[in-house]
Amino acid sequence: MDKVQNNKAWFLVLPVLVLVAFSAVIPLMTVVNYSVQDTFGNNVFFWEGLGWFEQVLTDSRVHSALGRQLAFSGIILAIQIPLGIAIAVCMPKKGFWASVCLVLMALPLLIPWNVVGTIWQIMGRGDIGLVGYGLSALGIDWNYARDPLHAWITVVVMDVWHWTSLVALLAYAGLQSIPQAYYQAAKIDQASRWSVFRYIELPKMQGVLLIAILLRFMDSFMIYTEPFVVTGGGPGSATSFLSIDLVKMALGQFDLGPAAAFSLMYFLVILLVSWVFYTVMTNLDKAEGR
Repeated sequence: MDKVQNNKAWFLVLPVLVLVAFSAVIPLMTVVNYSVQDTFGNNVFFWEGLGWFEQVLTDSRVHSALGRQLAFSGIILAIQIPLGIAIAVCMPKKGFWASVCLVLMALPLLIPWNVVGTIWQIMGRGDIGLVGYGLSALGIDWNYARDPLHAWITVVVMDVWHWTSLVALLAYAGLQSIPQAYYQAAKIDQASRWSVFRYIELPKMQGVLLIAILLRFMDSFMIYTEPFVVTGGGPGSATSFLSIDLVKMALGQFDLGPAAAFSLMYFLVILLVSWVFYTVMTNLDKAEGR
């Protein structure tokens, strides 16, 4: 006897689909509409085609912003992933101090992005900021508003402080999921601490580390609030990342056509990278027989 399928449960998903349509699909279609049209006002549009996309692709300012964005994301991943793993490995596995460490690691993640920017904007000031004043006392003329290198260091340190906890918590969850039998076998074989990490812990953390890399890449590639609050994209355009450049184009210059084309290409890059990571994770799961 064939099993009768009841599809009435799909009606429970309908409110979510409606919310997604209003919050994502309809705004996306609006952006697509602006990206292929132009207007002189009075709600009168005329067809522009792919002209805005060609303009963005040949814009040297966009190329510079993309280079800065890729450099920032690369630096962030190179620092936060190893640092997060090291913190997770050093954290207690159970007991009172494990709970304390978990709470402390979660605290930076609870702070809103604009507050994080404000905190580091004040801390980096040479007159009243803890970090800036301390560096000035050591003889370093610290000024992130004037020196591009100082601005970059401030933004990178701020992001590391804010988001390394996420990598550490994900890596810690991966470590906690490893059966004790692996550690017992390594102890019997008298394996070194490095061997345990290299051949047991690191392979078992591959899945969560890929998730951490994906999340941190997407967040760092779309970063806006924190560097905007701290440096405003300056000094000059030293910290004008893609998102800051996009907002300046859309709101500062009110070039809605190029800004819409820019945002669509921005979205496609994020989507492509996410698809690559998803494919890698799926293949890893299949290889491990999950």
